[in-house]
Parts: sequence; structure tokens; C-alpha cells
Amino acid sequence: MADESQIELKTAPADFRFPTTNQTRHCFTRYIEFHRCLAAKGEESNECERFAKYYRSLCPGEWVERWNEQRENGTFPGPL
Repeated sequence: MADESQIELKTAPADFRFPTTNQTRHCFTRYIEFHRCLAAKGEESNECERFAKYYRSLCPGEWVERWNEQRENGTFPGPL
């Protein structure tokens, strides 16, 4: 018999600040919220994990890689 376990996929919850189907701004905002949370709570805190899940579900991997590089180089365009 086939394995009937299911994988549950989730994305970020609806956010009234981003009412359109274009989620670019939502992605960018969640990425910034995650890194602000880390700065405030510390790397070892689990409180920021929900923001990480949100931006990871919304943002293309290439964008995240580029933003991570920009943060490391001090050239990230957002307000961290």
C-alpha cells in the first residue's frame, strides 16, 4: 500500500499592506523584517523563524542570494 503521509505546504499569511497579486514588495518587506528581528533578538532566537518562513516562501532564491551578498558587502539597499 502506498505511503499516505502528506506534506503540508504553507506560505506567508495574507497581509493587508500588499493587496495585489504582485508579491515583490511583500517578499522584500518580510526579508527585512527577518533581519531586523535577528538584530534585535539575536541569531539564536527562534522568535524570528516565522519571518524566515515567510520570505523563503515568497522570494525567489536568486533574490535572497543576491541580498545576502549585498548585506555581507554593506551594499544592501534596504533599511536594516
